[in-house]
Amino acid sequence: MGGWRLDEVGRRGLLVAVLLSGPAFARQSAAGGGTSPDSVEWRGEDDLSGGVVDGVEAPDSGPPEGAEPLEPAVAAPGGLPEEALAQALPPRIPPGDAAAPETPSVAPPGAQPPPEPSKQGKKKKAKPGTQPEDSLGEDSTALDDTPPEEVQTVRVFGRVYARASADERAEYQRNLSIPSARVGVGTSLPNLEAEVSADLADKSLLKDAFVRLADDKKRFRLYGGQFKSPFLQRRLEGSWNLPIQGRGLVDDYLTDVYELGGRRLGLMGEVRLKGLWDVRVSAGVFQGAKDELGVRTKEDLAGRISVSPLKKRLTLGVSTYVAEALDRARRHAVAADAELRLGDLSLSGEVVTGRLPVGPFTAQLMLASWLIPVSAAWALQPVVGAEGLQLRGDVEGRGHSVLGGLNVLLGNRFRGQFQVERALRPGDAAPGLEYSLQLATRF
Repeated sequence: MGGWRLDEVGRRGLLVAVLLSGPAFARQSAAGGGTSPDSVEWRGEDDLSGGVVDGVEAPDSGPPEGAEPLEPAVAAPGGLPEEALAQALPPRIPPGDAAAPETPSVAPPGAQPPPEPSKQGKKKKAKPGTQPEDSLGEDSTALDDTPPEEVQTVRVFGRVYARASADERAEYQRNLSIPSARVGVGTSLPNLEAEVSADLADKSLLKDAFVRLADDKKRFRLYGGQFKSPFLQRRLEGSWNLPIQGRGLVDDYLTDVYELGGRRLGLMGEVRLKGLWDVRVSAGVFQGAKDELGVRTKEDLAGRISVSPLKKRLTLGVSTYVAEALDRARRHAVAADAELRLGDLSLSGEVVTGRLPVGPFTAQLMLASWLIPVSAAWALQPVVGAEGLQLRGDVEGRGHSVLGGLNVLLGNRFRGQFQVERALRPGDAAPGLEYSLQLATRF
């Protein structure tokens, strides 16, 4: 009986609290949500005051002794009491609580979801000695396949070659030299590239100074300034990519002695179609050389066509150079070249024929190298090569060269090259041996 009595008293107390809160809510809503002392509710264990129980109005005698005050009922927006609104909302969890559930963020209507990060594969580590130079003057294709975001807007580059040699034709006297000490700066913008470089170890200080314009897809380019004319693949190859010291007997004879090709002031256009065997067509007009009296001759013409039927494995090309094209054209040549890459093995060959002031000539060039990685940074590169030159006509002569060597590569910044060459050059009475060691670095 006692338990039933307590339960009944508790339910009556709850009913009294609800009935008493009604007028308080009404007064608070009329007053703009404020609270008054009359709105304070009191509760106790046997509190029956301030309400009606079983039809009998209980006297409002104030809070009984030992009663606990209730929080004032504050009206929430929409006329709901704060207790009702609190029951409708999820419970508050203190910030930083590990058990707090993550609230999913809801994007506003019409908002685009954030782009997912691109899943780029791991970049393959470049093999030592295989990357092209940053200098476009040395290798015009150096940045062709580099993603635009990886190309620096301004590039500062340079290289230093130090060589020690001993030649049989000079009784093996040691010769120390600096074949190249080059420094340059270049810039790359979406449709414009420019470069200026100088060689502090050469009599001709200025090497490259040109501007290259291109469309958005890099299919059409226009060169203006001083740069390499498109003739002889051996000459167009960057010196850092060549596994030998220098460019060989044939290039020295045709370019340095008779000035077929090389760096010239000129204007050249280029077309590249990647989807069609990576066809590349280059043609331009260049400033003529000086004759025996120091007079500048008429302009020269040069052009080259290359294709890659096996992408990055086989490249075939044909090039030509015509000196004094608008006058006597006593010097001209045509060359055909091929390059095959099978993994770390590289084979290249080129044949040249044409006419010089001394008469017609033919030439052949062959080169093979094999890259052997030793560690993550170090690699060895054996190399062998052969060249031949034949002069016919009024002046007959022959030249040839056979060489072998070993290169030690440290990444793409340093190399040591030891080379042995037996050559018969034009003007030599007999072939001779030459030993050379070259240390090279670039930045």
